[in-house]
Amino acid sequence: MRCPFCATAEDKVIDSRTSKDGSEIRRRRECTECARRFTTYERIEEALPVVVKADERREPFDRNKIAKGLQRAIGKRPVPIQKIAELAEAVERELVETGVRELRTKDIGERILPKLRELDEVSYVRYASIYRDFRDIDEFVSELSDVIKARTR
Repeated sequence: MRCPFCATAEDKVIDSRTSKDGSEIRRRRECTECARRFTTYERIEEALPVVVKADERREPFDRNKIAKGLQRAIGKRPVPIQKIAELAEAVERELVETGVRELRTKDIGERILPKLRELDEVSYVRYASIYRDFRDIDEFVSELSDVIKARTR
């Protein structure tokens, strides 16, 4: 593993821990050259689907893109960063379990929305407004009305 500070390839592992669900290993490392510490994560490489974009381009699935989109939607809301990571990981796990080779961005969004709605309703509406590409205020109000109705049930 290359040190992110000095790019030396030599380091030593000073601590290893398995995640709660056993899906990854967190390792604290110390560079033998500059003595700075950094963290790495190891996880099993799984066959992730290829994502088909709206313009038909294809690219490899990237959990970080989901996390970034969620961070934008959740911005300035009282939602812990860890919850974003957990949601992105849950979506990734679902996608792997389906076994499909290609997946449309629309399908990914449909898996994210219900989980985000449970996490934070305001973030859900923000994400839905971008994901569903609301054309006018009426579509926005309609989605908001659905959230309010579900809340009062």
